[in-house]
Amino acid sequence: MEHIKKHIKDVPNFPKKGIIFKDITPLLMNHKALSEVIDAWVAQLKKQKINKVVAMESRGFLFGVPVALRLKAGFVPVRKPGKLPRKTLSQSFSLEYGTDKLEIHRDAIKKGDRVLIIDDVLATGGTAEAVTKLIEKLGGKVTALAFLMELSFLNGRDKLKGYKVNSHIKY
Repeated sequence: MEHIKKHIKDVPNFPKKGIIFKDITPLLMNHKALSEVIDAWVAQLKKQKINKVVAMESRGFLFGVPVALRLKAGFVPVRKPGKLPRKTLSQSFSLEYGTDKLEIHRDAIKKGDRVLIIDDVLATGGTAEAVTKLIEKLGGKVTALAFLMELSFLNGRDKLKGYKVNSHIKY
């Protein structure tokens, strides 16, 4: 999947000075490359009997829905506080400077659900770790975490020890 990197563009100093943002919109605009990414995930995960795919807003949604459809699984959005209309469960997590919080509908995951977490990037691992906690509090089993790209130098996998983690591209 290394050839997929040509569809991801670096944007220096976005969203703030010193950060190199990985822009996936060129990948999303190329149906062949996008299909290849989705197909690769489905091939890797179809034997795991996943019945729920969970993705974090907002770029994770772009991958989560098509993967869920192909795996014949339900899709569950995880969002920032105040964005989901029914009763939610929340989980705080640390950022480089400060904290943030994510929420999931309380009825989205049932005891015994086999859950895939999918997102565009694994960076420090804080967001993904928070989502694993939400799923497990609701009784679900995290069977795998899948990322389009991984920023290996940030050691995000360290927060996800004990889980099956896959990333198509590593930087």
